Amino acid sequence: MKVTAQPSADTLTLLLDGELDASSAIVLDTELAKPDILNYRKVLVDCAKLSYISSAGLGVFISHLQRFQDANVKLVFFNMQEKVFNVFEILGLDALMTIVPSAAEAEAA
Repeated sequence: MKVTAQPSADTLTLLLDGELDASSAIVLDTELAKPDILNYRKVLVDCAKLSYISSAGLGVFISHLQRFQDANVKLVFFNMQEKVFNVFEILGLDALMTIVPSAAEAEAA
């Protein structure tokens, strides 16, 4: 799993590449736990190359969700493959998190 951060003025885009499972969740958790991430208005998560997500991977996002909400940082997922989206949907996380089809919609969210 590779996480690439692309900062801009008030938005941080995280590009996820590979499988997000128990062994790779620490990489993402480290990125999301950085204190300066709360300086952004939005954190956009590009899931185009995210081929798999486990419960441990989902847990990383869930564990940071309240922290982001308390800091008024919007977490938005986009470019999600259908099989990854299905995991979010089955667990009802699509109701808790903002998931949109494209980068343009993520920017507008």
